[in-house]
Amino acid sequence: MMRLGIIGAGAVAGFHAQGIADIAGLTLTAVCDLNAETAGNVAQPWGASVYTDYQEMLTGGVVDAVVINTPHSLHKDMVVAAASHGVHVLVEKPMATTLEDAKIMEAACEAAGVVMVVGMIQHFMAEKLALMAALQSGVLGRVLMIHDYRSTDYRPGSRPDWFFDKAVSGGGAFINIGAHCLDRSLWIGGAPAVRITSSTLNRFGAPVETDGTMELRLANDVQLRITIVSDTPENIDEVLVVGERGTITADPRRGTFMKIDGVRTVLHTSSADDIQNAFTAQLADFHAAVRGAAPAVSGTHAKHVVELVLAAYESAQSGESVELTPALVR
Repeated sequence: MMRLGIIGAGAVAGFHAQGIADIAGLTLTAVCDLNAETAGNVAQPWGASVYTDYQEMLTGGVVDAVVINTPHSLHKDMVVAAASHGVHVLVEKPMATTLEDAKIMEAACEAAGVVMVVGMIQHFMAEKLALMAALQSGVLGRVLMIHDYRSTDYRPGSRPDWFFDKAVSGGGAFINIGAHCLDRSLWIGGAPAVRITSSTLNRFGAPVETDGTMELRLANDVQLRITIVSDTPENIDEVLVVGERGTITADPRRGTFMKIDGVRTVLHTSSADDIQNAFTAQLADFHAAVRGAAPAVSGTHAKHVVELVLAAYESAQSGESVELTPALVR
């Protein structure tokens, strides 16, 4: 039985806790949060211990692995601490706020002989899996273009304060929401990016970017455009894929739909269980990785997402495209 702890009892901690309960061979033994009541709300249904100091939890000998679900800039120190105690890690995206931190995390885990997997939930969402199955069948031919359009809410007060503190979060909508968009679009596109051009907006008096666009060219010449907009009239979360013979859209609120030569096909209809099922599948993937399997998301891919977020910030500031050096991602 692998004993898991959760560090950070925020918005998705409940999904992690339920997923742990649903997988044979896993048990939730500890939940840590600076707020004991918040930690207790996640821990209580499963009889897990409550901590307010993650170091105390790691030294207590109560966990074999942890899920790190904390503000982005804290990931590095927490991963290094877990590794030093021989504890495996599933760390939420983005992996880190700098490439240097990401490399330190990888090196610490490798030296300690523990597994680190970066939580990229898009790879486990049913509507994205249906999209990928269609692409892999070859029915659309080669992917030519992707448009990823997602709404968010970056009005001050709409989310915890740390999201608006760049020293803690690493940035605004790009590093938070954009990391999801980059992750799934690179996966769908099938290659790393070699060029990125971006622009950002700072609305609502927010100290971090609230909106923006990214345009990327992938190494296989797929064109990718990502648009992130705050406070839209209706929530938007759609990936549109243009192939040689047709198009596919995927939306977690609706499903996955394909159209070829005027004929529309429903590939997946979304259900209320899809999000929980994705978190459970991600935990099962992590459990398998600890036992020696290759994880669904590689460390190389996770680092490339960080690299692209940082390059997007560079491009937005300079007004110029940023060419990506291939050494990191090949």
